[in-house]
Amino acid sequence: MSAEQPSIKPIRTPYKLNFLDDEQLNNLQEATLTIIENTGVQFPSDKALSIFADHGADVDHKTQIVKIPRDLVLNSMSTLPRYPILGARNPEFDLYLQEGVSFFTNDGCGHQVVDFKTGERRASTKADVGMMARINDYLSSMAFSWTMVSAQDCGATSPLHEMNITWRNNTKHYQSVTMMGEEICRYGVEMATVLRGSQEEVRRRPPISLIVCTIAPLVQDKEAIEGALVLAEAGIPVVMMSMPTMGTTAPATYAGALVVGDAEVISASVLVQLAFPGAPVFHSILHAWADPRTAAYVGYPQDSRVRYAAVEMAHHWGMPALGGAFGTESSELDGWRSAAEVASDPLLVSLAGSEIVTGIGLRDTYTLLYPEAIILDDDLYHHARFSLLNMDIDPETLAVDIINEVGPGGHFLSQKHTRKHMRTSMVRGVIHQLDAIGKYRDPVEYARERVAWILENHHPEPPPDDVQREIDRILQTADKELKA
Repeated sequence: MSAEQPSIKPIRTPYKLNFLDDEQLNNLQEATLTIIENTGVQFPSDKALSIFADHGADVDHKTQIVKIPRDLVLNSMSTLPRYPILGARNPEFDLYLQEGVSFFTNDGCGHQVVDFKTGERRASTKADVGMMARINDYLSSMAFSWTMVSAQDCGATSPLHEMNITWRNNTKHYQSVTMMGEEICRYGVEMATVLRGSQEEVRRRPPISLIVCTIAPLVQDKEAIEGALVLAEAGIPVVMMSMPTMGTTAPATYAGALVVGDAEVISASVLVQLAFPGAPVFHSILHAWADPRTAAYVGYPQDSRVRYAAVEMAHHWGMPALGGAFGTESSELDGWRSAAEVASDPLLVSLAGSEIVTGIGLRDTYTLLYPEAIILDDDLYHHARFSLLNMDIDPETLAVDIINEVGPGGHFLSQKHTRKHMRTSMVRGVIHQLDAIGKYRDPVEYARERVAWILENHHPEPPPDDVQREIDRILQTADKELKA
């Protein structure tokens, strides 16, 4: 029997922080339209080129560069749904996107694990994917599930195995970060259809979505974009994600990097809308910096304010946004750097209004998994969540009568009002957990204990046996055909 599963606790806030004003947003959008129309974006896909040509875009089949007239861009973008539904295995965990609510998940696609039992560093496996999916399922900070590490023991069909093991261990919406190409994605759609029972149900409550990465500067990935078209045809949401690096794959200015990323995202979104008007698409720009002395990839310089501007750009286009948070460059489990780099992220990305957010739980710039790190980042998440809640100001909380009764120099401990509210007024985080003699415990020790407890006690209900048998059959077919 499984421990009672906590409900999802997204960040809900009445507050909003604008990083860009309307003039700046208009200027960025105008620059994107100019780049798409005059410079163009490369689409190394005959299927994509054909769609663009059929709709009047300027297509150079030799260079595979597409230049899209701005009117075509704007008309296509008008068909995008603003708040698509992300369905879960458990209907109670379906995500209905809305203003003022940010749904978070773990980081994804790491490839190294510090083994929870042995402490040895090794390549990630399918079993690790399932372990972290189970932990995700239990934590209230996690509204949906990413593939946290890759199933490197499953070869070419690993994306499908990752989906399968996640469904066995997780009841929330699943967002794949590894499915690419028509063949893999068609198998993914078939598995989702078996899970839901019909194509209509997949379209109504899509149980999966997909991250589709572009190639900076101004290039689409053939396998990614053709896979996106397969999912979009089935009504499954896709997230167009650009990851420009300032100074190498993007200009060394904030505005220039945003425009490069935006042009990639918008051109891909236009393709999907031309092919399947109304298909759900998310906007995401997760940029980084190149260190001018070493050319090293840097995710957290001291000035990193532009991280959240991309959310406002998405909304300016009328699109939902996937924002980035967490993902420290520290390779250590804890320490000053691992928290300092990311502590403000959940606050700021939520104030920007991002509908969904990724990033919790990995170290070493999104590549290294310590299973207990997700508990430490979960704590930072809830600090932000409580900070952004609206404060209750009413006769009960003002406590004027109680203050009057105690008076100057008195003490509130004996008051019934105090006994009523004291247990909930202080919410303990990982640094305030007590041992048997009332001393504060080591946070990492506590985090490891929580991981062990979840794995021992939380056992999500897997898909029904007949559904699982059919999914296994599809996997066996995929393994045979795609690994040949």
